[in-house]
Amino acid sequence: MKTKSTFSIGFILCLFLSLLLTGLILSTILMDSVPPVDRDALTHHLFIPKMWLKHGGIHEIPENIFSYYPMNLDLLYTIPLYFNNDIVPKYIHYIFALLTGWIIFFHLKMRLGTNYGLLGALFFLSVPIIIKLSITVYVDLGLVFFSTSALIILLHWVESNFQWRFLLLAGFCCGMASGTKYNGILSTIILSLFVPILHEQNKKKEKSNSRAFLYVFVFIVITIATFSPWLIKNYIWTGNPIYPLHNSLFQKIRIPNVSQQILPTAEIRSTSQKVSSQGGNAFLERKILYNEPWWQTIFLPFRFFYEGQDDNPQYFDGKLTPFLLILPFLALIAKPLDSRQCREQKYLFLFALLYLLLTIFQYAIRIRYITPIIPSLVILSMYGLKGLFDKVLSWKKCTGRNKIIIFLLVASLPILMLSYNGIYIVDLFKTTNPLPYLRGEVSRDDYIANFRPEYPAIQYANSILLPEAKVMCLFLGNRGYYMNFEPVFEQPFGSGVFSNFFKTGMQNKNILDTINKKNISYVLMRDDLTMSWFQQLHNEDKLLVAPFLAKAEKPLFTRNGYTFFQMK
Repeated sequence: MKTKSTFSIGFILCLFLSLLLTGLILSTILMDSVPPVDRDALTHHLFIPKMWLKHGGIHEIPENIFSYYPMNLDLLYTIPLYFNNDIVPKYIHYIFALLTGWIIFFHLKMRLGTNYGLLGALFFLSVPIIIKLSITVYVDLGLVFFSTSALIILLHWVESNFQWRFLLLAGFCCGMASGTKYNGILSTIILSLFVPILHEQNKKKEKSNSRAFLYVFVFIVITIATFSPWLIKNYIWTGNPIYPLHNSLFQKIRIPNVSQQILPTAEIRSTSQKVSSQGGNAFLERKILYNEPWWQTIFLPFRFFYEGQDDNPQYFDGKLTPFLLILPFLALIAKPLDSRQCREQKYLFLFALLYLLLTIFQYAIRIRYITPIIPSLVILSMYGLKGLFDKVLSWKKCTGRNKIIIFLLVASLPILMLSYNGIYIVDLFKTTNPLPYLRGEVSRDDYIANFRPEYPAIQYANSILLPEAKVMCLFLGNRGYYMNFEPVFEQPFGSGVFSNFFKTGMQNKNILDTINKKNISYVLMRDDLTMSWFQQLHNEDKLLVAPFLAKAEKPLFTRNGYTFFQMK
């Protein structure tokens, strides 16, 4: 009877988790089925593949620094874009989340059982930053998949008595991770350190120490070979295989005229300059920008898990869950008796810790930059839950009603864990609001305009301009995907037309002549940021710019704080 009852409870739980997982996947697909409106999708993940298709292949785009980044997933996006479909790239990105969820499920099923596998996959796919990325045309989920695959395969490499095929496959996955996003290089560095350590700690006595060096050498060679197409491309174009990273370390063959990323205000620009002049790092930047006290800086790695907010750089531009911080520590406290699981937990924890520490020393701190550690933390969380349940069930000193109460409290953890994620998903679904679009109640153009206020002005420009027409885009954030003309993104605080104009020092210079020489016939500008920039100019510079702004007094189109006007 006891066995039959246990089987019934396990089957019901399996069915319940499967239904939740199915509902989560379907709701995510609904949110995926709307036009792309996210920042990075419009600046490069769709924009650059669109330019490749326009020019008939991969080519250098010096004015867009993102074109030098590795783009394994972006290459996949060119296929649906060729058929004028920009929603399928969202599905492609989401597939990598599903594949990672499958890895978590399969791995936990072998270690802890089917229900823990389902709970782990459900937990991973519902983590706020994962669900947010799942409905965007980004590349981070590809990085998560390849990094997780490499780590899990290395653990299986040890269990297989160091079979070459597992090592080669792990190296290939590391190369694919690096070729998806530069952050994948961190995974390569960490796992390259793991290879000889794993071998030395688990080798048989007759194996020689030199074998470990052979393994790590082959691992690195396979990784670099897989990553090499992007390295070669950048080396040919710039002389730096990982351009624009660590550019001062490489002798430049030639220096392309690359523009920097748009900075929204003069305050952020001056702050960045201040940080840079002081040997800047992410901690100093946050101290200057947000006046963070020292104790907040110390707790920065922990704050990732409970302070995150979407679209707010101060709070890491994304959201995690505190359960990813709490439950993995339970796994370390309630260690399993199985030596294989102990080893696995140690390396999962080390990978997450090293990746997190290496990432927070980057110039900008964003939660999506640490997403490769989430699968490791999810697996550790499941180990933590299993260990906690086992401790309660084996606690002989606690019997009767007290044991039932404690067991129910422990059982409430998965419910709280999923509820926390569920609240975020409901809010995100309301924000995305896909149903009116899918039912045909809202047109594609109206849906995009609800999220991108500049879109009506871009639509108007598209309707009257030829594809070769040059338009200066002032404070548009490099969001060029929906532009069917030739945009010239201008950053007055950095390099560009205005910056060079002020540096020339010519007498009787005319900004209109300078712009006309660039064959720029039209201007599309964001009004509030343009006026803010103008107000910060010196009086002499204001007089020089005034003829330019006078043109804006007779706009061809203006709406939502964006103005489109003609120069000639």
